[in-house]
Amino acid sequence: MRAQKLRPFVPSGEDFPLAVQFYTDLGFEQIFANHQGVIFKVDEMEFHLQNYHNVELQQNYMLELCVQDIDVWWTHIQNTEVVNKYQIRATAPKMQPYGKRAIHLIDPAGVLWHFTE
Repeated sequence: MRAQKLRPFVPSGEDFPLAVQFYTDLGFEQIFANHQGVIFKVDEMEFHLQNYHNVELQQNYMLELCVQDIDVWWTHIQNTEVVNKYQIRATAPKMQPYGKRAIHLIDPAGVLWHFTE
């Protein structure tokens, strides 16, 4: 048996169009879209943005995106101005207790992204 890809389903929160625009502004590429969700891609990584709202799930949902250069990603996040535009939180890269440098970014629905290298 061999797995080829893992595509998590990420809840959009109550404002699906806003979530779609957020990920587009962040630089993810839409490779499929309908009223139920969007598949986003960055390099070879993909996820489903599901048109789904559940506050408890969203505020406990976390993803880790392992990247080649965390500082380049931090500059990119700052240049997109998504933090101000969407009134979200993001923290600059710093060493975490688990031994990786990480950016923490919380999307408009409350989903926590760990960008790590």
